Amino acid sequence: MSVESNYENILLSAISLSIGYKDKRNEICIVKSIDFKISTGELVAVIGTNGSGKSTLLKSLSGQIPMLAGEVKIKNQSLEQLSNKNLGAYLSLVLTNEVVSKQLSVKELVALGRHPYTNWLGHLSQEDVVKVNQALSQVDLIPKKDKLCNALSDGQFQKVLIARALAQDTPLILMDEPTTHLDMFHKAQILQLLKSVVKTSQKSILFASHEINLSLQLCDKIILIDRSKIHFGSPQELIDKGAFEHLFPNDLIYFDVKSQTFKMKLNDS
Repeated sequence: MSVESNYENILLSAISLSIGYKDKRNEICIVKSIDFKISTGELVAVIGTNGSGKSTLLKSLSGQIPMLAGEVKIKNQSLEQLSNKNLGAYLSLVLTNEVVSKQLSVKELVALGRHPYTNWLGHLSQEDVVKVNQALSQVDLIPKKDKLCNALSDGQFQKVLIARALAQDTPLILMDEPTTHLDMFHKAQILQLLKSVVKTSQKSILFASHEINLSLQLCDKIILIDRSKIHFGSPQELIDKGAFEHLFPNDLIYFDVKSQTFKMKLNDS
């Protein structure tokens, strides 16, 4: 691939990014010197311990909260220069514990993803209807499209939120903890679905997760936040450099290089 075509393939980039919060008197930096580039068609996980800054990073990348320093670019356009409407055509966002009316039907909630493209009355065009049906089909929800969302299981409702993001038809999807409240089977099912979406649609998905072992198996790239530092690369690249070896106190959990998974230390007694 030529340098020029590879440059054009970069979808999201962070340059010398610092993230955190500001109050009236202080600036609280959680992570600084964040640099990475994500290409079209990649599944990328943000992983780290509780409180490491995973959600803060997603909110900063999506413009939900201001960055403290540095720059974020989407398709080589500065995030700070994009209007809300233009941003809605580039990026869709799925947040944990998002306040959503479950009195809507599956189809109605998914159709909200078309909001950046509809007129001021919110009328769906034929193209909008096609995009909604395509999204429902991608997550296998056509049989449940007329059900109320409050009648769905947690796993099914998570699929609805993914379908809404797909209906928005943006090249980039950001998701915060898409497998929260799901059992092991449904966690794997949702992450496998995200992998399938990336392969079939050439979208890129960046998601924060505690499912480190699953992420190592499925993701193209990993953004690891460890002790306020960022490690970025393919799972194998991070394993080779020993990036996971000190993520947790090793008296209880350790990273097994051979199986490339975290395991619990068992007492011999």
